[in-house]
Parts: sequence; structure tokens; C-alpha cells
Amino acid sequence: MAKRDYYEVLGVKKDVDAAELKKAYRRVAMKFHPDRNPDDPSAEEKFKEANEAYEVLSDDNKRAAYDRHGHAGVDGQAGMGGGAGFNNFSDIFGDVFGDIFGGGGRGGRGGPARGSDLRYNLELSLEEAVKGTSVQIKIPTLVSCKPCDGSGAKPGSKPVTCTTCGGHGQVRMQQGFFSVQQTCPTCRGRGTIISDPCKSCHGQGRVEETKTLSVKVPAGVDTGDRIRLSGEGEAGADGGPSGDLYVQVHVREHNIFKRDGADLYCEVPIDFVDAALGGELEVPTLDGRVKLKVPPETQTGKLFKLRGKGVTPVRGGGVGDLLCRVVVETPVGLTSKQKDLLKEFQATMKGGKYSPKQSSWFDGVKKFFNE
Repeated sequence: MAKRDYYEVLGVKKDVDAAELKKAYRRVAMKFHPDRNPDDPSAEEKFKEANEAYEVLSDDNKRAAYDRHGHAGVDGQAGMGGGAGFNNFSDIFGDVFGDIFGGGGRGGRGGPARGSDLRYNLELSLEEAVKGTSVQIKIPTLVSCKPCDGSGAKPGSKPVTCTTCGGHGQVRMQQGFFSVQQTCPTCRGRGTIISDPCKSCHGQGRVEETKTLSVKVPAGVDTGDRIRLSGEGEAGADGGPSGDLYVQVHVREHNIFKRDGADLYCEVPIDFVDAALGGELEVPTLDGRVKLKVPPETQTGKLFKLRGKGVTPVRGGGVGDLLCRVVVETPVGLTSKQKDLLKEFQATMKGGKYSPKQSSWFDGVKKFFNE
């Protein structure tokens, strides 16, 4: 009887990748497995056929030979009903059930687990964030136990091989046809057990401690930036590597300046005389005071840009600017004489040419009501 095309057997195209090939084989093998079809004599043959097809197509060299010469290129290499084919099937389903039950599909325990990463919220002033600083922080964390060097065993002794799993950290359970691997319940995947625990850490290998660290904050950081301190997180279990510490930056609000990227903003109140006649004001910057020249007839909202008085971003780029927004302030607490002078001044302001915006606004109001 002529053999069917291997790609046809698994229901895939010739350009199928390894992942899709594996899924297709799993699907066909599950469908025709003899244990699932005890009353169908043809199921076992179809299962063996799928097993042979996958054994060839999953091997790059065999697949290349099959693509060039067909069955003649691989006859005698594929296993029909032998151990090799069935082992492939077991491996594939071991991958799946190993994930479900907490074990790897191919056995063996991993090395010591890495410690957890930690986060610390650091609050800075605007000046500290813009110019950079160094701060001392205290971090409560788990560190490796010094007396036992993180092993958890009493000094002078050491952990012994787990007798349940033989040091593999995994145990295999047979469930019908499937062989399922899961974490050893005795040693919890470590492969060893501690018969004589360290008195300092009670067998945990780690103890709680508050560490004092120096954090160098680079110039230009802003709210949301993170500073990573490698290896300053929690110590790993069983002597595993430590995690990292992430310092999360938050910049407090400033009573004068607001930051927007590389630029700073501030409001500068001026009296109406300086706004009308012009003048020179002294304004603050993060580097000290500077003079700001205000031209005559300056209105509220006018922006003055002081170049290079902003922030140099931490990720590079040009230094920003300081933008000063003028706010004309109405005088309060006037004396009677001052009020009389203002009334006298007001009497000279008839005609609308002195307040063009006010005049045009009233004209617009009149037009609105007339229409």
C-alpha cells in the first residue's frame, strides 16, 4: 500500500513552521490515539502514520531529504510503531501537562531563584531634580543570611539531596498513557532538603534587614523617571542572585515655577503703571535673579522668553527656556487721594483709543443685541 504524503497526513502545508507542525501533530495524535479509540482498529494505524510523519518533518535534515526525494529519501529512517515515535508524542504532551502541573516537560530542576525587584518612591524638589543630587535612602529588604551564606543549613552542615525526587526537584506521575511531571512536594523544586536548619534564618537562607543606600540622581530627571540600582533588591532564595531596586522619582510642586519638559514657566505680576509706561523688573530663575525689560503698553498674558534658563533633559537635548507670563495687577487698599487721582485720570480716557480691546468688545455686544 502506497504511503500518503506526510504533509497531508498532518493536514499542513509545505511551508509550515515548527510551532504549527507541532500543534497539527498534537491534534491528529489525540484524535487517533488507540486508548481513545478502542473499538476502531484503523485508529492505531493512523496514529502510527501521524507519528512517522511528525518524526520526519520535525527533523530539519530528514525533512529536507523528504522534500527533495519523497518517501525514498527517508525510508528506513522513520520509526513505525517503535519507541522513537511514541517518545516524541510523550514529549509533546509532557510540555503541555508540565506547564499545567508546574513542572517542565523534559525534567530537571532550575537553579536558585532570583530575588524580587523592589521599588522606592523618591520625592525631590524642583531644584534637586533640575540640578541633580545625591540622597541617602533606607530600604527594608531580605538579604542573604551571613552565618549560613544563604544555604539555610546550620554552619558546618549542608542541605542533603531530597530522597523523594533524587535531587531533580521534579517527580513524574503516570496518568494512563500520559507521563506528567510536577514540582516535588517534599523539597518544593529545590532538589535538596535541610535537616539541620540555621538558627539565624530558621532554614530560610534570608533575613530581614534595613539597608542604607546612596542614590545618585542625575540632573534633569522628572516625575515618572526611574533609577535602577542593580542587585539592590531582595536576595534570591537558596543563594540565588538578588533582584534590582527601582527608585521612582516624583518632583514636588514648586511655588513659583512649573515644568513642561525642558521649559519652565512662571507668572510675573506687575502694576498697571509699569504695564502702561514700561519698566524693568527683577525675576527669579533657578540660577539666580535676572532683569526683565517690559515695554510700554504691555497686556496681561504677554510671554517673555529667557533663553537657556530652563532645564537640560536627563536623556539629552538642548537646554530649555524660562517663559515669564505677565499678569497686570489691579491695585487694592487705595486711599481717598489715590482714588480721586484715578477718577481724574479716568476722565481723560474718553474716546476709546486708549482701550482698543474694550472699545471693540462693546461694539460687538451692541451688534449682537441689534441683530
